[in-house]
Amino acid sequence: MAFPELTEQSESGGWDSLSSGVQQQLDQAQRDLREIDRMVEQSKGEVDKLAQRNATITMHLNSVQQKIETMAVSDVQTAYDAALDAQQRLVVMRSQLEKLQAERTLIERFITLLKQIQTTMAGGGPDSGSNGSSGSSFATAEMMIQSQEAERQRLSRQMHDGPAQTLSNFILQTEIAMKLFDVDQQRARDELSSLKAAASTAFGLVRDFIFDLRPMMLDDLGLAPTLKKYAEHFREKSSMEVSVQITGSERRLENYLEVMLFRAMQELLNNSALHSQANQIKVHLDMGADAIRLAVEDNGKGFDPDKVQMDDGLGIKLIRDRAEMLGGTFEVDSAIGQGARITLTLPADEAKS
Repeated sequence: MAFPELTEQSESGGWDSLSSGVQQQLDQAQRDLREIDRMVEQSKGEVDKLAQRNATITMHLNSVQQKIETMAVSDVQTAYDAALDAQQRLVVMRSQLEKLQAERTLIERFITLLKQIQTTMAGGGPDSGSNGSSGSSFATAEMMIQSQEAERQRLSRQMHDGPAQTLSNFILQTEIAMKLFDVDQQRARDELSSLKAAASTAFGLVRDFIFDLRPMMLDDLGLAPTLKKYAEHFREKSSMEVSVQITGSERRLENYLEVMLFRAMQELLNNSALHSQANQIKVHLDMGADAIRLAVEDNGKGFDPDKVQMDDGLGIKLIRDRAEMLGGTFEVDSAIGQGARITLTLPADEAKS
């Protein structure tokens, strides 16, 4: 479904068309989510079965290795073929499960985004106020949709260039190892060692990919522990010094607040790494009784705040607009050559037990 172009000159008919398009997208996303849930459950069952089979074959392979000098080459090759097949099937199925789980997370985020758009539209329709207010709501809705599509494209490229490419290499290395068993068992073992190292690397890539999509600990433990963990993760990837300070009453917040604040930190850290030329970033989360304040400060080259208000990317604009929609504020404090400090403040809303 292609959304109609949103402009400040849109009339009631354009608004109705957009509303209908959003609802169609929401209905389709909810159907997709139900189908993904079914496939995830099936894949989990297959992974469990393959893991059990792989464990059994691994035990047999260990036994073969202890008697390898006295066994026929054909028996050794049969054992290794079975082990390679079991490992390859398990790796592929786990990769498929992780991909499905990542797709489910994306669909859940898309559903949340569409519901936010519906809420915005319900309070900012063509009959709700001035033309300026209507145009602002249209612009916000358009920006949310564009940002979501840009995120999908980015994730698609990461999947193609990372885990998908690595899995293709797995298949090639497995074929090489199988052929080498007939002529040079030592080289075959070396190839298997290389395959194991590649599998470990691929696992790390997939794990990082899932963490970037949505860390599970955000749902399990809440915002503060997740920010600390993500800072460690970011420090390892970027080699930048990232510190996190938590003040106030550390507690669980409503899910939408935790997700928004985590995404804000993620966006601001990435912006600092890409554009600021900084080597140090400080993150401060203050969990006050009435307000939650997230500040990200770097020691980079700084910028002109007035220019950034006009020219910054979709991610920063979404942070600012969502903060304002929730009754919060978004402040930029920077100057050329003096680093930058960006502060997001939102009304506190504790999770209901």
